[in-house]
Amino acid sequence: MILLKARVFLMVLLLVCAATMPSVIKAQSPMSEIPLGGGAQGISGGALLDGGAGTAAESSTSGPEAAAFDGTYIWVATQFNDSVTRIRKSDSVISGSFAVCKRPVALLYANSSIWVACLLSNNVMKLNPATGAVQGTFAAGDGPGGLAYDGTNVWVANRNDNTVTKLSGKTGAILGTFAVGNRPLGVAFVGNNIWVANNKSNSVTRLSTAGAVLGTYEVGKGPFGIAGEGPNLWVTNYFSKSVTKLRASDGLNLGTFDVGDGAAGVVYDGTSMWVVCNGDNKVVKVSPSSGTVIATYATGKGPFAVVFDGSQIWTPNFGSNSVSTTAAN
Repeated sequence: MILLKARVFLMVLLLVCAATMPSVIKAQSPMSEIPLGGGAQGISGGALLDGGAGTAAESSTSGPEAAAFDGTYIWVATQFNDSVTRIRKSDSVISGSFAVCKRPVALLYANSSIWVACLLSNNVMKLNPATGAVQGTFAAGDGPGGLAYDGTNVWVANRNDNTVTKLSGKTGAILGTFAVGNRPLGVAFVGNNIWVANNKSNSVTRLSTAGAVLGTYEVGKGPFGIAGEGPNLWVTNYFSKSVTKLRASDGLNLGTFDVGDGAAGVVYDGTSMWVVCNGDNKVVKVSPSSGTVIATYATGKGPFAVVFDGSQIWTPNFGSNSVSTTAAN
């Protein structure tokens, strides 16, 4: 009788635990992958983290690390061959590769152009999306590696001199350079302000569009990417394996949520947040209201970035020279 009661109690306890655990819906099949050529030999922390020229093993790959969508094409920065690759959204066909400056690591579609930040050239290039032709090359700070658009101007995060540079979206002229935290990586325009993820300060800096510092807010370890979601912004914490949700009006911390190892790029699809986890080779779909992971999808090796094209999620895979795609809903 005692043994029977113990078994019943154990079953009830298991049922209660199951009912209270967050629901994680795993993908039924891996994301589809588009090879970009080459063969990865290995990665040592990823170019966005080491900040150097890359190891011999890394240099033998094309190193896809950033992506942007222009309404017709997905653009992927293939940094170790100093080029960007263009993929047609409608049929996933690669439709061009274009030479750019040295070590392209960030991309942005803004003001009807593709903007490319090049880590080792200390400049930003502007391309015609229809032809890939260079429309201009503009100086930035030391180690440009993050890009954002405020509706008028382009903002560049310079990871080696701890600044952001404000460029005219029309002419590319420098309109100002502003100090932020240590090693700024991600940058985004949310709630009429510029937000900068300071990777080595474990903080986020909030700037006015005039460049004034409005506040600095603690987040997790190794903040990496930033994305807006209505009145809030989400910051990935690479070393904390988490994302932090902040209120854009005042920087109030609304919660930190576990997502996976190497939380890097983040994007909002209008309904859900998507976060790539570099260390786990996956992308996760997160509920904006609860922070709960509601779906997990396998990607290629070493994803850093994620972009939404209106129906699909795209993730460049640094370690396997490919781009993964999956339906957003």
